Amino acid sequence: AQGADTYLVNGLIGDCGAIINAGKESIGWFAVSTLKEPYRIEGKKTMGLELAEQLGWDLPDVIFYPTGGGTGLIGMWKSFHELLELGWIKCKLPRMVAVQSTGCAPIVKAWQDGVEHAEFWQNAATEASGIRVPAAIGDFMILRAVRESGGFAIAVDDEHIMRARDHIGRTDGLLMCPEGAATFAAWEVAIEQGLVSKDESVVLFNTATGLKYPLPEVTRRLDKDAEFDASNFS
Repeated sequence: AQGADTYLVNGLIGDCGAIINAGKESIGWFAVSTLKEPYRIEGKKTMGLELAEQLGWDLPDVIFYPTGGGTGLIGMWKSFHELLELGWIKCKLPRMVAVQSTGCAPIVKAWQDGVEHAEFWQNAATEASGIRVPAAIGDFMILRAVRESGGFAIAVDDEHIMRARDHIGRTDGLLMCPEGAATFAAWEVAIEQGLVSKDESVVLFNTATGLKYPLPEVTRRLDKDAEFDASNFS
């Protein structure tokens, strides 16, 4: 509708970025990928600002965020510090938790290893495409925010992610994306491991609608002309 051209690349997000970078030099494209322009972090701060406003200029104890490129986590952490400097909040800042899939968890490994930069994750694979990022250019900023906040990085497997998605759909009526469902799965694991208390206030970020992903095929059929049979619904 806006005149853009769409191309399908036989690779991951980094492969797409490499093509954009090549076009930037030869065609004059402007790269808007993660941390290649000055605006995205500033835009992502909105999540932190609105969260503080909605909580009456208070903040939760813990924030779980699905982390691929990590701009959301970085942006929120920046916004909280700015709110402190402005005097708009007086509370303790939340512990930031970077959530990844076990099929692509470079930030989790770097956090566990105590290093500043994450290694490229070979053969990255997860149903949650938004966190299928084998190398985050802002890895050091993600890890800095997690460590400064006293938070942690945690990975959950895809089976747990999909169970969480289905559970939330049945109990709350929310069709979450796998990335958002990963935060719920991670929260469950964190509770079990004693990393987070049930008494703490926690915010889980769902970063997209589940409608962006294929839904299960509908296999049960009804004939509009057939006589109603209640046994079809037992």
